[in-house]
Amino acid sequence: MQARISFLGAAKNVTGSRHLLEVDGRRILVDCGLYQERQFRGRNWEPFEVPPDSIDAVLLTHAHLDHCGLLPKLVKEGFSGKIHCTDATAELAKIVLLDAAHLQEEDAAYKRKRHEREGRTPPRPVEPLYTTKDAEATLPLFAPVNYKQPVAVDHCIEASFHDAGHILGSSIIRVRTSCDGWKRTILFTGDIGRNDRPILRDPHVFTEADYVLVESTYGDHDHHPVEEVKNRLAQVVNDTVKRGGNLVIPSFSIQRAQEVLYFLNELLIEDRIPHVMTVLDSPMAIRATQVFKDHPEMFDEDMRKLLLNHTSPFSFQGLTMTMTTQQSKALNRVRGTMIVIAGSGMCTGGRIKHHLVANITRPESTILFVGYQAVGTLGRIIVDGAEEVRILGQTYPVQARVERIHGFSAHADRDELLAWLKNLTNPPRGVFVVHGEAEAAEQFGQYLRDQTGWSVTVPDYKDTVVLE
Repeated sequence: MQARISFLGAAKNVTGSRHLLEVDGRRILVDCGLYQERQFRGRNWEPFEVPPDSIDAVLLTHAHLDHCGLLPKLVKEGFSGKIHCTDATAELAKIVLLDAAHLQEEDAAYKRKRHEREGRTPPRPVEPLYTTKDAEATLPLFAPVNYKQPVAVDHCIEASFHDAGHILGSSIIRVRTSCDGWKRTILFTGDIGRNDRPILRDPHVFTEADYVLVESTYGDHDHHPVEEVKNRLAQVVNDTVKRGGNLVIPSFSIQRAQEVLYFLNELLIEDRIPHVMTVLDSPMAIRATQVFKDHPEMFDEDMRKLLLNHTSPFSFQGLTMTMTTQQSKALNRVRGTMIVIAGSGMCTGGRIKHHLVANITRPESTILFVGYQAVGTLGRIIVDGAEEVRILGQTYPVQARVERIHGFSAHADRDELLAWLKNLTNPPRGVFVVHGEAEAAEQFGQYLRDQTGWSVTVPDYKDTVVLE
């Protein structure tokens, strides 16, 4: 009997999450995410490390693009098994995948037109990574389960999904094996959320595990308190209103956009910011918000109280949701300050690019980043202080005010990750630090060794580890 884990993505980087568990010839893929960092995007086009039709099942932690975004390519190239995940994750992933396919088709068409206009002939035809048809072919494979409901992936492999507190439906996956007398428990954290965050319940804790794959997105520092987040948001809104500009917030469509609305709603209830037009300009975020509305059973107590008091953060006065391109373009004709929340969160595509074009040269406007910006993304380039940036084929000087609020993160920080791991009553046989930039992952790995004395490994891309 042989068991091993191969780290096929999110190893010393933050996106492209993909881990292959092999037990006695059976293959289970945990997550199948898209790379979003510019320097790693080429990996999205590479052949899968094992034939997709040899994979028995996929276990999906949650619906963010960097965890589910390569599923249509996997299916297109031969995978036909079940994709196990929670019901909310299945609903959100369907939205994410169809949106991603549409954007890729749109971007490919835009590039072809630009090359034609510029008289350029690329070395190979510009094609999308996958199409809407490929995404649609993936949807019937989703097999939703409830939290804590055991799933027999194979006669000797069982998986269960437990609340990760990261986004709606997100899970920490526990895999239990019992093959030929070899019994092990393996935890795949996906992305772990934080205690006492808006909307969702706290992450589930475990007391036993043989192996743990733990994320490290913020493994090198600690977050600001929630109250400080509200104060900073109020300050940024009020400063922008005084200057007469727009507040443009690049935001992930799932969880982050809803949390921004949650805090804006609280500030309005407390009369700490003026009632200005607030626009959720993202069809995907609007559809995701509907999924939130459909799953109140996943909310924490504070969120349920808001709903009972008819003060939902998804329907406050002044909030507008724009589904169509025409509605989005019409925002450029609005006079006076407005708050625009649009995707994508790292400014890699979508409507946010058009809002950046309209506002990044305006000193009175503010670009506010409320999420992680991976190395090489447009968002990271702006945050790092570039004097000019290239957007949609044109170069623009950065004259808008650029602000950042770290505490919005739905990822646990260094000490929160340590506290979560310390619920284990016995040292695990091994901890593997994944899903973090190289420096953050290495720092967190050493921090864990120093604090616990456990066996901690920070794997490289495509490393394979044999499990004892």
